[in-house]
Amino acid sequence: MLVAAAVCPCPPLLVPEVAAGAAAELDALRASCAEAIGVLLAAGPELLVLVGDGPQAEVWTEGGLGGFHRFGVPRAVRLPSGGVEGPELSPALSVGAWLLERSGTTLPTHACAVPADAPADRMLGLGAGLAGLADRVGLLVLGDGSARRTVKAPGYLDERAEPFDAELARALGAADTEALAGLDPAHCAELMVGGRASWQVLAGAARGAGLTGALHHDEAPYGVGYFVASWS
Repeated sequence: MLVAAAVCPCPPLLVPEVAAGAAAELDALRASCAEAIGVLLAAGPELLVLVGDGPQAEVWTEGGLGGFHRFGVPRAVRLPSGGVEGPELSPALSVGAWLLERSGTTLPTHACAVPADAPADRMLGLGAGLAGLADRVGLLVLGDGSARRTVKAPGYLDERAEPFDAELARALGAADTEALAGLDPAHCAELMVGGRASWQVLAGAARGAGLTGALHHDEAPYGVGYFVASWS
C-alpha cells in the first residue's frame, strides 16, 4: 500500500557538480526536494520506489548504477540498497538516486523507468502494481513540467504552458489523482511536459490510499516548470 510520496523535478542541474558556477541558483529547489523527501521518509515506508523517465518501461529490484558522465561530470550514484550494479539508471532516475543519497536513507529501493509516450492506462495500472509491492510503499516521483514557459525555454514560448503548469501544480499540491490520471499524452507532448507518465504512475498508486498533499515549490527558472510536492 502506498503510504507517502515525494514529487521532485529532475534537471541534472540539481546536482551542484553539474551546475558548477550556477549551483547556487537552485539552492531553494534543492532544499524543497529535501523537505519533501523528509516527509516521505517520516511516513515510515519499508520499501522505496523511484519512478522516472527511461527508454522503456521496466522495474528492477537488485541495484542500479547511474551518474552524470554525459554532462562532463565524473559523478556516480547508485540506489541506496543496491548491493549489485544492476541496470544503468536513466538521467531522471540518476537525479532521484542522488536525492536519496543526500537524505542518508538505507531503505530497500527499487527503480521504475517509464517512457515519455507510455499510454495513460498502462501507467495507472503500473502504479497500482507498485503500491502492492509491500505493506508500506513510498514513491519518489521524478518529472518536470512544461519546457515551453518562456521564449528562452528549450521549446520556446507556448501561451498554453503557464496555465497548464498552474493546474498541474494545483493537482500535485492537492493529491488530486483524478486530475493527474486525466492528463492527455498528446497535449503534454505538445507542451514538452516531462513528467506526465511518472505522475500517472503516482495517480494509479495513490488511488484509494487517502493521501493528502502539500506543494513545496513551484517555479520555472529556465523556462521549465519545476514542482516539489509531498503526499502523506
